[in-house]
Amino acid sequence: MTEYKTIAVDFDGTLCFSSWPELGEPNLPLIEYLLKWKADGNKLILWTCRAGEALENAVIWCREHSLEFDAVNDNLPETIALYGNNSRKISCDYYIDDRMLLPTAVSS
Repeated sequence: MTEYKTIAVDFDGTLCFSSWPELGEPNLPLIEYLLKWKADGNKLILWTCRAGEALENAVIWCREHSLEFDAVNDNLPETIALYGNNSRKISCDYYIDDRMLLPTAVSS
């Protein structure tokens, strides 16, 4: 059992108010929350559909806003080692995304 928790966070519309592939304004309250989260010993994964140059630009943008990730579009190395493979599904405790849908109970 790990002593930390992991957040996977989306970039466009979540960390950055942007219109893909452009970069936009930072979501400062979220960035401040994630910086505290990381300072408390937890892990961060950047989980985005961006690839190639658009992904590189997003990572640079995050660094300019003091965000460093433990993994980018990938599982944490310790998670891969624990399970002996690298699942396509990111393993984390929480996802933060602008496309979130909260499930509701279905009555019969």
